[in-house]
Amino acid sequence: MKIDPLVIFTPSGKRGHFPVGTPVLTAARQLGVDLDSVCGGRGICSKCQVEPSFGEFPKHGLTVAKTALSPINEVEERYDRIRGLKPGRRLGCQAVISSDIVIDVPPESQVHKQVVRKRAEARDITLAPSIRRVLVSVEQPDMHEPTGDFERLSKGLSDQWDIVGITASLPVLTRLQKVLRKGDWSVTCIIHDAGTGTAPVLLDIFAGFDERALFGLAVDLGSTTIAGHLCNLETGEVVASAGLMNPQIRYGEDLMSRVSYGMMNEGGSVEMTAAVREGMAQLCRDVAKEADIELSQIVDATVVCNPVMHHLFLGIDAYELGQAPFALATSNALNLAARDVGLPLHENAALYILPCIAGHVGADAAAVALSEAPEKSEDLVLVVDVGTNAEILLGNTTRVLACSSPTGPAFEGAQISAGQRAAPGAIERVEIDPETKEPRFKIIGSDLWSTEEGFHEVALATGVTGICGSGIIELVAEMRVAGIVDGPGLIGSAEQVGTPRCFPDGRTNSYLVYDATPLGGTKITVTNRDIREIQMAKAALYSGARLLMDKFDVDTVDRIVLCGAFGAHISPKHAMILGMIPDCALEKVTSAGNAAGTGARIALLNTDARREIEATVRAIHKIETAIEPRFQEHFVNASNIPNAVDGFPHLDAILTLPSLNFNTSGDGTEGGGRRRRRRG
Repeated sequence: MKIDPLVIFTPSGKRGHFPVGTPVLTAARQLGVDLDSVCGGRGICSKCQVEPSFGEFPKHGLTVAKTALSPINEVEERYDRIRGLKPGRRLGCQAVISSDIVIDVPPESQVHKQVVRKRAEARDITLAPSIRRVLVSVEQPDMHEPTGDFERLSKGLSDQWDIVGITASLPVLTRLQKVLRKGDWSVTCIIHDAGTGTAPVLLDIFAGFDERALFGLAVDLGSTTIAGHLCNLETGEVVASAGLMNPQIRYGEDLMSRVSYGMMNEGGSVEMTAAVREGMAQLCRDVAKEADIELSQIVDATVVCNPVMHHLFLGIDAYELGQAPFALATSNALNLAARDVGLPLHENAALYILPCIAGHVGADAAAVALSEAPEKSEDLVLVVDVGTNAEILLGNTTRVLACSSPTGPAFEGAQISAGQRAAPGAIERVEIDPETKEPRFKIIGSDLWSTEEGFHEVALATGVTGICGSGIIELVAEMRVAGIVDGPGLIGSAEQVGTPRCFPDGRTNSYLVYDATPLGGTKITVTNRDIREIQMAKAALYSGARLLMDKFDVDTVDRIVLCGAFGAHISPKHAMILGMIPDCALEKVTSAGNAAGTGARIALLNTDARREIEATVRAIHKIETAIEPRFQEHFVNASNIPNAVDGFPHLDAILTLPSLNFNTSGDGTEGGGRRRRRRG
């Protein structure tokens, strides 16, 4: 029997089989993919632009041929001729499916725009940027002392500002003489001093006193999202923030999928480098537009990222990071020119990339360490940067350990049947009545619960479109508390649970959260496959933390700090019910928001902090989970909700989880199921 082509949409991760000849837009609509269109499929509005991807996709088990979509037709050719299509783009209403295909929906084609929740956290930062502005008086030329203009400028900088050994690029030198004379031998110099012992650099020069504001850009380059904060370098103020989806997501939602894409497709790494650099360039343009400044006013930048993103952004093949011993091309901090990686800033803008800790613990984890300073903590603190790849730090004043855990994209809403990125209309908060099993929820864009008067009127603007990461965490945890799902992760039947919201779905059961199909809306359910995805993700995160605790020879930690765009929105109680994090007093579980972004800002605004984190990184001990014998043991135990072995006394003090096992043929009473055992 011939199987229809498989169509996978990114970044949503939604997939389905469709007959040959099905338009991409039709497939997207049937799967509930967020793809815009207002012209009725006539190829006029261009709202449904998509980017097909070709080559080997090991994670999906697909080889996508160049012929997977129909050839460009007359409608697309006409649109391209009149308005222009970006290279590689197709109109979803015109392109039809021929064979298996992976299709990316770019942000501008999404009806419900992604909410990149990586805001700038309030933080007192001592200002000592690597960029400074100085006004210099330069001696005029003298026939009796035949020195060059640059040499006399250098002498002025040395005598008046103690800036010794200045260097300059050729473009600056070509303007030097005209600027000196226009300013009547008084000029403003923009100096970059990396603080590494290398010579300071003359970035730019202006006639007279120039007081236009100078800015720096701090970027958290994540595998899923890219977020940037534009800072005034002389006041430290964050004047603009912007974020976007990482364009690389179409090559794989998780890092290893991207490494595999580079391995199995000739030129794949080059493609991914071009994609992420274009995303970074767009971020630069977005923050400049928001702040209403010229890109040339941005003279410094710092970037934090995980090792795979680090290599691909720099144009280094990430092949070695896909296999033991996971060797980095370089782990040191890098001082570069922004133009070398395609950032459209000032022509001589500086770029500082924070050091990586080890093969899978990157500059983003270093930035978190700079922000949260576990090495200065008297109590034992667990710092978790929750994302597609979770970075975990555990330490105090005695030592700091680090590891990474491949949690995958489930926490971002991907690979979940009704999952989606955080956008207006997405369910982000959930409560389930343990008696009636009835849910209520909040969506992004509304402060009302779904049971409150006025909710449905507000929801008309966006619809209830799916479940984002924080929503799926709360939903699965609430299902566990309400007795809808058991410890091993099975959803009970209607008879076992006592609600018709549980219904047969293939060989297992699913739970109905919301049904607006009578009104032409969506039907949102949680399937057992969704539960499994969350179990795998949370088990990976917990196992990494548990492994670090083993190295400290402890069973508990004093406090937990959750970081990252997703981590900042997790309910600590629900995270503990799931067993994502170790047991801890709930008041000791706090959020640091976008700690990686905060670390990037600290490094941007304080050169001394760059030296501090470089020293700290050298002292952090990296634990490689892939080769640790106990990681798999912890993972198996942590697959249970909350855990098959480890106790949660703080959680037990505030609620009692039902003791259930639905893997029975009877009435749902426990039959041969596990009991949670305390660690002795």
